Amino acid sequence: MKFNTKTIHGGQEHDPAYGSVMPPIYQTSTYAQTTPGGHKGYEYSRTHNPTRNALENAFASIENGNHGLAFGSGLAAIDAILKLLKAGDEVVSTNDLYGGTYRLFTKIYEDFGIKFHFIGMKNAERIEDYINVNTKLIWVETPTNPMMNIIDILTTAKIAKKHKVLLAVDNTFATPYLQRPLDLGADIVMHSATKYLGGHSDLVMGALIVKDKDLADRLCFIQNASGAICGPQDSFLALRGIKTLHIRMQRHCENGKAVAEYLENHPKIKNVYWPGLKDHPNHEIAKSQMNDFGGMVSFTTRRNNYKEAIKIVENLKIFTLAESLGGVESLAGHPASMTHASIPKEERERTGVVDSLIRLSVGIEDKDDLIADLKQAIG
Repeated sequence: MKFNTKTIHGGQEHDPAYGSVMPPIYQTSTYAQTTPGGHKGYEYSRTHNPTRNALENAFASIENGNHGLAFGSGLAAIDAILKLLKAGDEVVSTNDLYGGTYRLFTKIYEDFGIKFHFIGMKNAERIEDYINVNTKLIWVETPTNPMMNIIDILTTAKIAKKHKVLLAVDNTFATPYLQRPLDLGADIVMHSATKYLGGHSDLVMGALIVKDKDLADRLCFIQNASGAICGPQDSFLALRGIKTLHIRMQRHCENGKAVAEYLENHPKIKNVYWPGLKDHPNHEIAKSQMNDFGGMVSFTTRRNNYKEAIKIVENLKIFTLAESLGGVESLAGHPASMTHASIPKEERERTGVVDSLIRLSVGIEDKDDLIADLKQAIG
């Protein structure tokens, strides 16, 4: 089954009760038992829910995995991965990553005795220099948030397997429409399903997908024991979103390209970060592991001025100034004061997150309207 078909049918069955094409919303916390322990596969909705299970099957299908897990948020999904570790373990992470992930790593799990190494991964071979006997996990975002750096998943997976270390890839920006890390050797794929998988800015959710059954069983135990699950209503909405993922991503990519090329030629813009541009540092790696280059674009102004960046995002009319990304509507953000404010300024700026950086989530509106909006806002 090819990807476009999987988004609609992958892992899905018609509801056995009445033949419902869409999985019903099983809005229930518990299930009747005929005798203690005698039930139809469901006993309590923290552990299993038919609507959530349908979504988890869909997650697994579109990422070419065998097991999918749905959580109450992307950070809850990351939290479950870190609960695989113990005090004294070490993690090698990209230094350009979502601020919430950085905050979870440094403000919570460092206090539990887990050590994190934040390094640039544009040259994946560097990762090996930071691996030792205590290393248990390599954490990768690609493309990264918000600098759009590309990390070579295949090379990183070879390093992880050589040292018997888990490799987890945050695939939120690319989505499985563009990139499938499990096929490249990753052990765990993570999504903030709030973003492109849901696609309509109306839910908060996280996802994990794996191939290995033992790893899936460990994560399922953590999911149930910790309880950070999503509800059936959000599961239904995410399932609905996945069914149009392929056609939405086509337009996100088309519009992202148009916006990136417009900004690249604008006299007031200094740097444009989009992996589809030929001068992107890892453009060739992006071409080798992605089917297209997505709808996330970041840029800096030529004067590198904080006030100028704020003025631009405040003047936008079609792009909405807001947190998040991946919805059908275009959004703009100022990472230094919004999504990455939890990262100390010196560390932010070392990775390129300067005060003039603006991040765009390019939606599926008409590209001419989006470019006209940028034109009037930038001046």
